[in-house]
This record gives sequence, C-alpha cells and structure tokens, in this order.
Amino acid sequence: MKRILILLTLTGMTVTGFSQRTIDILTWTGRYGLPQSYEETYTEKATEWGSILSLTAGFNLAPKTMWAISLNHFYFNVQGDPAIPADLANPIAVNGIILRTGVIQQLGNDWALQMLVAPRLMSDFRNMDGNSFQMGAVLTLEKKFSERLFMGYGAMYNQERFGPYLVPLVNLEWYIGTHWSISGMLPVTARINYQVNDQFSVGFNHFGLITTYYLGEDAYAGDYMERQSIDLSLYARHRLFSIVYLEAMAGRSFGRTYEQYAGDQKVTFALPLVTFGDNRTPENVTFADGILLNLKLVLNIVRPE
Repeated sequence: MKRILILLTLTGMTVTGFSQRTIDILTWTGRYGLPQSYEETYTEKATEWGSILSLTAGFNLAPKTMWAISLNHFYFNVQGDPAIPADLANPIAVNGIILRTGVIQQLGNDWALQMLVAPRLMSDFRNMDGNSFQMGAVLTLEKKFSERLFMGYGAMYNQERFGPYLVPLVNLEWYIGTHWSISGMLPVTARINYQVNDQFSVGFNHFGLITTYYLGEDAYAGDYMERQSIDLSLYARHRLFSIVYLEAMAGRSFGRTYEQYAGDQKVTFALPLVTFGDNRTPENVTFADGILLNLKLVLNIVRPE
C-alpha cells in the first residue's frame, strides 16, 4: 500500500482532479469574523481575525516505512471592547505552532499503522516559559477497503493547559463516483468536495478544535486562554496557474468561545463535548457566534502512488 494518503489525515485532504488524486502540500489561510456583540457587560463589539499556515510532507525510510511531517501555525486575534479590565487579555492575540511527526508503517493486507508525536508551542508570545509547551501524540490504524475507500481508527491526545484531552478519530478518504469525494479527520476536519472540472471545485468544509494558550506570568499571573469553535463553511476553489490554487470560504462559527482561566483551574479529563471534573469559572465575558470569511492560497500537487 504505497501511498502518502495517511498524511492527508494530518491537515485535511482535497481532491482537485478528475483522473488524479492530489494533496495540498502548503496552504496559507486568512480569516475574518464579522463584529459580534458580547453576551453581557460590554457595549462595543468584538472582531476576530487570524491566519493558518500548514505544511505537509513525507519521505520513505524503507519500502514499507514512511516518515511523516505536518507543521501548522495558528494565529487568532480578537479586538475587544476598550472597557475590558487590564488583567484580562485585550486584544486577545495568541499563536499555536503544532508539529505532528513520526512513522507510518505498512503492515500488509492493506493495513498501516500511524504513530506520531505532537509537540506544541501555545502562547501569546509574551514571557514564554515551560508552560507554553504542550505534548501530545496521534495513533491510528489505517485500512484500504478498496481503491475508492480508505478509513482509519485511532485517537489524538494532548496535555492542554486545562488537563488531559483525548479525541477519538476516524480518518476517511472516500471517492464517490467521478465528481464527489468525502475526506477528513473526524471530528476535527471534514470536507465534501464536488469537482466541477479540472480547474474548479466547490463543497462544504468543517473545522472544529479546542486549543489552549499560556498567557504569561508577568502580564496575566499565569492565566491561560481556551479557544473553541466549530466552523462550518461553503467553499469554491479555482486553479490560478500550474499548482497554485485560490480558495474562498464563507460560513459561520458555532460554539465559539475565548475564555480566560486562572492557571490552577483544571479539569480531570476531557473528551470532545464532554468534560469530567470541570468546576472552572472563566474570568472574562465571551462574544456571540457569527459569520466567517476565509481566503486560502494553496500549493497542490499530484499525489505519488
């Protein structure tokens, strides 16, 4: 099962050709959220914007062994009400650098094992120390069911600032006929793609992730920021030239929060949508969900088979 397909589960996969399957090796996304009101207390609106930079690569160590690399940089900025007190982050400006790297081992009979370490640097980039670093791992077992269907089952673990966080994963790559495909690393990413022609495609995109960022001892007494959101969007992608594509997205956030907690505010254990031993109280006031606009520049190549 010679393939780079398992790399696609690290950052999300896109199909952009009728006859050849392809991979996004480098993407840069700019995002903007329309201003939204706070749930209480403040009269001015909050405006979210940011960017995501993603690199995907891999190389063979042996005939049945591949070394995989996925590097992502997330930047989120929220311009808030000027009346927010000085001991609360305003504006909110946080960075996340997430590396996933490790071995993909073919096991025979169309099975493969993916074993990755996932260190993170999550911070406002002020007065960084050891608390800005987080450790995690990804483990999945992949199966090729046919030339059109690949699935994997596993989990992603990370030691967030609030405590241990485990995400059960289902990796999917499913080609439905000539034009349609579904792919993603559920429940984090998912994409339904319709290939109109070799130059143009449209579809639906899902992205949902919980991340935490250390805010520094000096400015915020060791507090951390927890960000979560589920972003649902429609998109259109057009080839500009050669391997360069431009993609536009319009959608909406659901359950979006930026919550600041004291450093000692922890949970016992967390799963997506469920936390155990969570008695935390956020120090700040969050703002409403709203419309999101994304613009993505993509380098996309034919995937080696």
